[in-house]
Amino acid sequence: MSKPEVLIKAVTVQGLSYGEVARRYGVSKTLVHRLHHRWLEEGDAAFQRRSSRPHSSPTRTSAAIQERVLALRDQLTADGLDAGCDTIHTHLAGEGHTIGKATVWRILKRADRITPQPQKRPRSSYLRFAADRPNQMWQSDFTHWTLTTGVGVEIIGWLDDHSRYLLHLTAHRRVSGRTVTDTFTAAADEHGYPASTLTDNGMVYTTRYAGTATGTGNPNAFETLLALYGIAQKNGLPYKPTTQGKIERLWQTLKKHLHAHPAATVEELQAVLDGFRDYYNTRRPHRAISRRTPAFAYELIPKAFPTAPDDPNLWRVRYDRVDPGGKVSLRYANRMLHLGVGRPHAGTDIIVLIHNTEATVIDPDGTVLSEHRIDPERTYQPATKNG
Repeated sequence: MSKPEVLIKAVTVQGLSYGEVARRYGVSKTLVHRLHHRWLEEGDAAFQRRSSRPHSSPTRTSAAIQERVLALRDQLTADGLDAGCDTIHTHLAGEGHTIGKATVWRILKRADRITPQPQKRPRSSYLRFAADRPNQMWQSDFTHWTLTTGVGVEIIGWLDDHSRYLLHLTAHRRVSGRTVTDTFTAAADEHGYPASTLTDNGMVYTTRYAGTATGTGNPNAFETLLALYGIAQKNGLPYKPTTQGKIERLWQTLKKHLHAHPAATVEELQAVLDGFRDYYNTRRPHRAISRRTPAFAYELIPKAFPTAPDDPNLWRVRYDRVDPGGKVSLRYANRMLHLGVGRPHAGTDIIVLIHNTEATVIDPDGTVLSEHRIDPERTYQPATKNG
């Protein structure tokens, strides 16, 4: 016997009043009154339990919005992009839809689109570091990728540490020291020079470990370029890629996208990279910067900048021979320069002593043949003084 039937029988058979039934069974007098009058209208059908669910739900998410949530999930996943609740919520807001993140999650959950990941650490356990201002520090790294033809290529990127703004992203047959300086300069010409850089210890970035275990290699072109502009160079510890964690994490996001957009040539791959960079910077919300876009965070506050030093502390010795035209070739800041020593010294073995932008050419006996003030923007470097 159901609860409604007990209460109704107590009134109709026992003859108890509404108040007496309410006190005996610990219910409200209003409930007893409502059940009795329902029995008078419906008969024994009133004994059945009624659902407490409302007849209508004005705040229920419309079917169209639910379908859009699932469509966005499928579209972003197919494109190899992040398709979590926060990302979907941001896209919906951009389309003018008002919906909570929790509602998005419930819709995905009901449709079995949520993949549990219990192995993840809680985000509160992470210790985060980020530069205080845009251009305070740039991270750089390069990664390998294979075209659909089986040809291997390399992708280099420059990322602003503060805003996660992807400053530069290009594909190359092989990343060399020239690639590093060219891409760095291209990014700096567009966005301004940074106060510091953070990379691993690859030879294209630093020669600090070249030669011996203590590192006796001369500064490479990138190191020379940074010293001239007063840009602090930071390098992670060997075999500790987490130091450059932001750009390492970028490769994971990028490769997921590249798997969904196969390319057969470097040119096709570059088109995919350009599209990804635009989406990553201007449309994709980033959890680490309060779900804002990197482009918004990058322009929000004034940028940091380097201060050119009076003494970059560059020292170098080069051994060479004067060519028939009276010149000596010198690679400086990744550019091939030519020091004009003079035709009378053609064929002479020489030593070039370099300190910052000053170069002195001497012969093995110590006689000064010429002195030069190096201008990295000019290919030919005339002598400021001849011996």
